Amino acid sequence: MNNRRNFLKSAGLATAAIGLGLPQVAFSAKKAAPLFKISLAEWSLNKQLFSGKMNHLDFPILTKKAGIEAVEYVNQFFKDKAKDMTYLKEMKTRADGEGVRSVLIMCDGEGMLGAVSPEERNQTVENHKKWVEAAKFLGCHSVRVNAYSAIPWSTSQEDYKTSSDLASAGLRELCEFADDFDINVLIENHGGFSSNGKWLAEMIQKTDHRRAGTLPDFGNFRIATEDGKAISYDSYLGVDELMPRAKGVSLKPTVWDDKGNEHPLDYSKMMKLVLAHDFHEYVGIEHGEEGREWESIEEIKIELEKVRSGLAKEG
Repeated sequence: MNNRRNFLKSAGLATAAIGLGLPQVAFSAKKAAPLFKISLAEWSLNKQLFSGKMNHLDFPILTKKAGIEAVEYVNQFFKDKAKDMTYLKEMKTRADGEGVRSVLIMCDGEGMLGAVSPEERNQTVENHKKWVEAAKFLGCHSVRVNAYSAIPWSTSQEDYKTSSDLASAGLRELCEFADDFDINVLIENHGGFSSNGKWLAEMIQKTDHRRAGTLPDFGNFRIATEDGKAISYDSYLGVDELMPRAKGVSLKPTVWDDKGNEHPLDYSKMMKLVLAHDFHEYVGIEHGEEGREWESIEEIKIELEKVRSGLAKEG
């Protein structure tokens, strides 16, 4: 009976507040914001897109049908359209028409930010500028780029430092351009030195620019393969190190330990770690099993929602 009285009292206060023009009181009676939001990375559907079974322009529409309201684009699927305003307007119209948020553009194949020569680094930055402009037009908050360096991964401390110096130089130059568009430039752990969480966190700090951030990928902590054996970095440690500058995270359902072994993701453990950094933005699903892409995406979505609900109850 007391619970019913409390509910009626709250409902009555909210109704009265709206009538009296007191939105702050009415707001307190609304449903609390979710601990985190869920988006879908386009790479989850890469086989369908590369084969022509799916049209890039349909991505937001199909994502909404799957019950997800935010998308993360991949530049490979509209590679020659970055400056095509007619095409970009159609992308935006379709996303907006579905009420789908465009979160970011993942950019590949545009050169090495960590190239040795300043001229090559400058060209890489130049190549990325069109994606920054496209991201701004589409309403994204970021572009995701790679910290690939001309220095290949090794255990050498000299290579560790040199690759960091080169990548941070290129990243800072791109950030200075992106700042004028209010766009963040995020680095994902994506192989080589970048899949060493400590290296990437230090490189971002060295870049020393407010637009430089991270996009921790739970499953991308395989640094290299040597003599057929994976060399990896602990996924939970790496995510923890990258979260202070994170503007998003990418969820893959497998993670790595520091001994080259892959394991199923512990959803609760990882999301507790992410939330511990006061992160409440988009968790991007980046996984699609061939032949059952949408089914596997739905399975991960359900698991994420279950974990989110459980963590919310824990308070």
